[in-house]
Amino acid sequence: MTTQLGPWPHAPPCENLPVSRVLGVDACKAGWFGVALGDGCAYVAGTIAELVGRAEADGPVDVVGIDIPIGLPDTTRRQADVLARQAIGRLRASVFITPVRPALSAPDHRTASELNRKLAGEGISMQAFRLTPKLLQVEAWARVTHHRVVEVHPEVSFATLAGEPLTASKHTWAGAELRRGLLGNAGIDLHDLGSPGRFAGVDDVLDAAVVAWTARRVAAGEARAMPDPPEAFSDGWPSAIWR
Repeated sequence: MTTQLGPWPHAPPCENLPVSRVLGVDACKAGWFGVALGDGCAYVAGTIAELVGRAEADGPVDVVGIDIPIGLPDTTRRQADVLARQAIGRLRASVFITPVRPALSAPDHRTASELNRKLAGEGISMQAFRLTPKLLQVEAWARVTHHRVVEVHPEVSFATLAGEPLTASKHTWAGAELRRGLLGNAGIDLHDLGSPGRFAGVDDVLDAAVVAWTARRVAAGEARAMPDPPEAFSDGWPSAIWR
């Protein structure tokens, strides 16, 4: 895949677009970073709605895969998180336990963690708590978009792509090179990121690309959900991580 990229925030339309594509999305400091498979376009935007809108302006998007919890528990751990941790072994700490819904309304991390412990028997990490604004942003958008939206965890997808759990962190040189090689073998070339690369870390790009790989598997009917069937909480959203 040859990436065709333009400057952010006003990227020109990509050329030679297929009839339809899939989009992999990961959070980054600028907001959201996305990689579209089918044409190799990359996108950066401040909100998920804006990001997907820019991608769709270049051509239809069949499936949007996103690395963020979708389907929030009420009083327990999500089975999706438990199964994801089991699937990736040594790197299991990269799967944050999703806070229960009431904890997301807490004014600070301490209060949220105490409420989560009261309802679900365990606290939540600061990293998980800091995801609250983006988690709620995705939830609101997913309920009104016409796209099929699926939750994907990059490390689960990389383990699926490799045929076994990875042991080197993506934050190390060896880990990043391993993941880029796996993506290259799958036909996803990230050699030249152009302007959007200035707004995303190496791990953001690798994660968005492998999320797109799983979104492509979802579109082709090759992916499977964890758990299968997905759980359903009070929000009614089918909660599962796809691989």
